[in-house]
Amino acid sequence: MTAVSPLPAADAEHLTAALRKSGVLGDGRVRDVTVERSFNTVLSRIDRLRLSYDGDDTDAPGSIILKTVVPERAATFWHAGRNEVAFYNTVGSAMSEHLVPRCYEAVSDADTKAWHLLLEDLTESHFVATTWPQPPTFAQCEQIVRSRARFHAAWWNDARLGVTIGAWQESTELDQQVQTLTRQLEKFTERQGDRLSPERRELYTRLLDAAPRLQARYCSHSNMTIVQGDSHVWNIFLPKDENSDEALQFDWDSWRVDTASDDLAYMMAMHWYPDLRRRFERPLLDHYHAELVARRVPGYDRRALNDDYRLSVLWQITTPVWQEANNIPPVIWWNNLERIMLAVDDLDCRELLG
Repeated sequence: MTAVSPLPAADAEHLTAALRKSGVLGDGRVRDVTVERSFNTVLSRIDRLRLSYDGDDTDAPGSIILKTVVPERAATFWHAGRNEVAFYNTVGSAMSEHLVPRCYEAVSDADTKAWHLLLEDLTESHFVATTWPQPPTFAQCEQIVRSRARFHAAWWNDARLGVTIGAWQESTELDQQVQTLTRQLEKFTERQGDRLSPERRELYTRLLDAAPRLQARYCSHSNMTIVQGDSHVWNIFLPKDENSDEALQFDWDSWRVDTASDDLAYMMAMHWYPDLRRRFERPLLDHYHAELVARRVPGYDRRALNDDYRLSVLWQITTPVWQEANNIPPVIWWNNLERIMLAVDDLDCRELLG
């Protein structure tokens, strides 16, 4: 246990006000704050704060999670923190079912590029299935896809999408994305040299050529929901109680309105090598779809999910290019590149290019 955090959001008076506003603290007040654990992820800093109180608020949390910016990445990845703050202030606050960690406060400041989240501490009740990069067991993966299906179903074709929740990308924005990808690919292929085969270079060229046609699926705005984006299996908490099915998804800095299959493709095709993926992929897609049906998602059959999944896998070949352009370590993006290309081959995604 270390000294009191120097971060303003961890100040006892600030926490008292935030917890009162969120409804979990009554007349008591936070007396002391200590940091039990602190560590950095690629984009953020995580502090587990232990709280003690003056007063008799027995239901007030004994610990909370403070998530904030890594100072040296504040300018480059400001949008990620702002995006996650927006998620908890719009999406998380509008949900009645407990599918994401409870957020006590979400604040961002465009002038200073500062942001922070005060989140429910799930350390005692939940766990992350494995340590990266080891995949979970099949049973754990079933829990994970059930959780994803429940979240997706909760927002499926919701009238608020693109209106008060998230935003639809207009054709000009989609064109700009393709132009940005084109520039990134030029630099990517130049830097990789003969490590990127002629066949893969051709695949990227064909994807760029086909982009306007492939974007028609998104532009339909049909059978859409909120996706996590960074939906790998290490961004979800599983319950320690074997009788509970309350898996909670966290890290929402990449959320957007899109096709649900994007989350599944990123989880499986991007991160799993062929032997495990070939055994797990189809049964998990079946399991996911069964949960959608149980949640009364209409007009979306198993074939539609398969079609969307293959298209999502194809689009995912652009992710390692973005990761490399944004200085994500090669141990992440290079392995992602190899795995997603193998998935494209297995699922015959080139067929979608015409």
